[in-house]
Amino acid sequence: MNRKERVRAALAGAAVDRPPVATWGHDFFREHTPEDLAAYTVERYRRDGDDLIKLNPRATYYYEAWGNRYDRPDTQRQPRLLHAAIASAAELAAIPEIDPTTGPFGEQTAALRLVMAEAGAEVDIVQTLFHPLSVAGRLMGEDTAILRRAAREDPAAVHTGLATITRVLARYAAQSIAAGAAGIFFATVDWGTTDAADAGFYREFGRPYDLQVLQAVRDAPLNVLHVCRDRNLLPLLAGYPVAAINWDTHGAENVSLAEGRRLSGKAVMGGINQRTIATAPPTAIAEQARAAVAAGVAGLFITPGCAIAPSTPAENIAALRGAAG
Repeated sequence: MNRKERVRAALAGAAVDRPPVATWGHDFFREHTPEDLAAYTVERYRRDGDDLIKLNPRATYYYEAWGNRYDRPDTQRQPRLLHAAIASAAELAAIPEIDPTTGPFGEQTAALRLVMAEAGAEVDIVQTLFHPLSVAGRLMGEDTAILRRAAREDPAAVHTGLATITRVLARYAAQSIAAGAAGIFFATVDWGTTDAADAGFYREFGRPYDLQVLQAVRDAPLNVLHVCRDRNLLPLLAGYPVAAINWDTHGAENVSLAEGRRLSGKAVMGGINQRTIATAPPTAIAEQARAAVAAGVAGLFITPGCAIAPSTPAENIAALRGAAG
């Protein structure tokens, strides 16, 4: 099978020559222009031989688009927040409906087009997209309690702001598909866990807006839901209209690959502990991959549960690939 055949067969739960394999991570120095991000993405793909490309831009670009300011890292770390754009529920309600063809969103679409030109004929590419609730939360700062408090005090204002963000993200998602992406990698980031919100909160302030974004790309073949963190809300979100679900199967109180498949009926992506892949010996990473394959789950992709560290040795990625077959 070639890469696209392997991925599409796995999505359908059909027989494959081996499970598709992919990893993704940041290079914090090379994420600030479309050209650098695209070059890094293609270099990584050529080096590791992944079966799909998750375009992995700087995590701050959604928030930058609405006015957050960050430093530019001089070491391999995430940018640090210098200024949060939104200070109250009323300000969130007044957030502008920006044009996603310009600014940071336009830059990411340009990067996608560059990667498509280099590798799109041979491999499926998915564009990363954070869900509306996480964008709203980070525009108010890095503590999820700030948005929860705003939602208690003025829920109507928070809903108004979320609706505006959702319209922009839906247009941006559709724009990504038009630029050639096979789907979006739709991440719950801070909010897909009971550490941030209970199920009732997520049903009110998360789910309705998530589904609007996913509706905008409903015909894309490779939409992936990424449910972040320990104690995640995957059982609540398993019915989302996506082709596959990715989560940290090694995370505390998270379900197994087999249980995720049972809950969702969809392809499942995981099995590799992103927290240890950079430091564990290659034999340990290979064992994780073999254990995932041995679980016998239909529609399996061998992936980490989230982005892996820039320091991850090439030997560990090679061990993962070899153990996956």
